Amino acid sequence: MSEVTLEDIVSLCKRRGFIYQGSEIYGGLAGTWDYGPLGVALKRNIEQLWWKMFVDQRDDMYGLDSAILMNQKVWEASGHTGAGFADPLVEDLKNGKRYRADHLLEENGVENAEAMTHEQMDAVIREKGIKSPDGNQLSEVRTFNMMFETYVGAVRDETSKSYLRPENAQGMFVNFKNVVDSYYPDLPFGIAQSGRTFRNEISPREFIFRVREFNLMEFEYFIHPDTWKERFDHWHEQFYKWTDLLGLDRAKIHELEVPEADRAHYSKRTIDFEYAFSFGTKEIGAIAYRTDFDLKNHMKHSGVSMEYTVKGSNERFVPHVIEPTFGLDRQLLAVLAESYVVDELNGEKRTVLKLPKHLAPIKAAVSPLLKNKPELVEKAREVYAMLQKELGNVTWDDNSNVGKRYRRSDEIGVPAHITIDFQTLEDNTVTVRDRDTAAQERVAVGNVSQLVF
Repeated sequence: MSEVTLEDIVSLCKRRGFIYQGSEIYGGLAGTWDYGPLGVALKRNIEQLWWKMFVDQRDDMYGLDSAILMNQKVWEASGHTGAGFADPLVEDLKNGKRYRADHLLEENGVENAEAMTHEQMDAVIREKGIKSPDGNQLSEVRTFNMMFETYVGAVRDETSKSYLRPENAQGMFVNFKNVVDSYYPDLPFGIAQSGRTFRNEISPREFIFRVREFNLMEFEYFIHPDTWKERFDHWHEQFYKWTDLLGLDRAKIHELEVPEADRAHYSKRTIDFEYAFSFGTKEIGAIAYRTDFDLKNHMKHSGVSMEYTVKGSNERFVPHVIEPTFGLDRQLLAVLAESYVVDELNGEKRTVLKLPKHLAPIKAAVSPLLKNKPELVEKAREVYAMLQKELGNVTWDDNSNVGKRYRRSDEIGVPAHITIDFQTLEDNTVTVRDRDTAAQERVAVGNVSQLVF
């Protein structure tokens, strides 16, 4: 069986309505993608599963939905307006096109380019004679801040400047005191948020993996500083339990202990979790020990105390933080890559998305054997309506022959296809075909939903 390529996945997503190029009719906009009907259903299933596992099923987690636009002082306090949140940029001196310097170096066989200083990158570019993709001379490497700037209100000046948030974290940090005042939770506790974030990537690429507008699921878990190692280990274990729920093969997940020189400015320890895509082993999530960096900085810049008082004592301190981050779009791409299978059935190749049942955008497909037989259509509609109530998202398919219907269902990951035939009219049973094995079973109508899900 040949390895599934990124091009295979992109083609399927466009053809079957998972993901489209953003602004496609106008030639697109680099780094933007639109989720179609099946894609948005899959994304929502992953997001809801995450919320269920990390918020609804825990008594130490509090949900939040903070504003995308925030006071510019938030980003000054967090360090995002400085060099700590920037990419190395080079420019084609002939046509002005811009590129990530570390990406260009990696494409030219240079290892660990991300860890290099700008001066080291410049030296390697000169030594190897590296040119732009168009074959032209490159500028020296310089810093490029990734935040999108905008202005709030009618006046465009420095006082009205704001940014589209590059992470969800700061919304949770600035609401730390609000949550404590409202609920006074015991330590440890977390604040969780899922939402859209924005980074002005110099060179977006690899489909939805590296984009300018994306979705993060993350939480800040506030702890006593003495307990950070055991809390870090706990969330390390929980990350794997999460990827198990996504159906990802643990053998394809790799850990990268990020060295100090490469860690974010706020982190004392970070582990990146990477997935072995066909286009390379790439990060899909991380756990970072942010210490008390953020709360202390916001306390310093705002003048508002971020100290926590332990119940029943006089002990006061600024909590430390463990931050697990889950890239929703990247993990969705990993789910698609893991599920995409090309096998052989009855001597013919077929493409099938073997999605976990609980993630499948469509839970079942219902078909009358023949669409020109009213009695079959009527009974099929009855079964369809029943399954919609019991399973949720169910699709109707009466186009072409049964074999082609099965192929369509397989390609979009429908776990089961139910066919209503003339025997159904006699004994109220239907044929249920399994997506993964193609095995067919005769089942009473009333038992279909239990078999499917």
